[in-house]
Amino acid sequence: MTAPVRFAILGFGLHAVRRLVPAFAASKKTQLVGLWRRDQQAARKNCAECNIAHCFSSAEELCSSPDVDAVFITSPDAMHYDDTLLALRHGKAVLCEKPVAMNAAEAREMAEAAKQAGLVYGVAQNFRYNRSLEWLRERIQSGSIGTPQFAHAEFDYPADRAPRKWIKDPSLACGGPIGDVGVHCIDALRFILGRDVESISTLAAKSSADDQVEATASLQMQMTGNVFANVTVSARTPYRTLLQITGSDGILIAENGLTVDRPIEMVLRRAGEVIETETVTNADGYTRMLDAFADAMRGGQPFAATGEDGVRNMLALDAAFRSWKTGHREPVA
Repeated sequence: MTAPVRFAILGFGLHAVRRLVPAFAASKKTQLVGLWRRDQQAARKNCAECNIAHCFSSAEELCSSPDVDAVFITSPDAMHYDDTLLALRHGKAVLCEKPVAMNAAEAREMAEAAKQAGLVYGVAQNFRYNRSLEWLRERIQSGSIGTPQFAHAEFDYPADRAPRKWIKDPSLACGGPIGDVGVHCIDALRFILGRDVESISTLAAKSSADDQVEATASLQMQMTGNVFANVTVSARTPYRTLLQITGSDGILIAENGLTVDRPIEMVLRRAGEVIETETVTNADGYTRMLDAFADAMRGGQPFAATGEDGVRNMLALDAAFRSWKTGHREPVA
């Protein structure tokens, strides 16, 4: 039996405790062997509570450890660039959280560094391993709704009540919900439709004069293949996600389509009639992502969210932020 890929998490926090530790526990192909976080007291507590063998004293020590095969980077957005390059210099495969960088220029350097080093490098766009997105993608590819014309993705959550305080600091976070969850929406639509973003027009607002990043936003996107898409995000509402694709012959709807916490009802409608429904769960999405990354490291199928996908998503985010600033529709380079 092939030995599991030994991962260490760089930037361990609430996301790791809530999502990643359980995902590693369920994985047959990976093993969580270490972590590092800036708060060493919290790190020691995490290692003890989660039964993690190595509590590294620095990012350098983690990345240079012979006991680590791959580094999962979950640090704040502004640290992804340096952390990824550090891990690559030490010959480690890298799985980096989204948004992968603060801008497309950084993302492109990261992808190129991995290519030059000959190392597997992916972005933790975990929704590409969710059964809800696979269901939608399969039906679009089979022609169930004809030619896609309109697409909508929505992701709302109460960031003002969340423990990630750095998420509202523009020196650490790539914007507000545009960068935090808008990138999930953009990537999900790219994946489902097999299209890329050509231009974006952004409306966004802050919730108070003291805010340094946006609180709500609507991104209107023109995609290849003449698909018009809308991404709406809010960091000031109760949690909700939605995916909807309208085609020439039908509509696909997935309420809660971008969630891992509850079952999702997938619906195909034509002319107002329900043609097909199926209930799916994304509960194993993070584990499937980890196992797929391990397979890619072992020479199997390429990882679904490549470094190049990270660049394309960052180009879209760059255009979205430019549009908010200029008030004009901005092309995606």
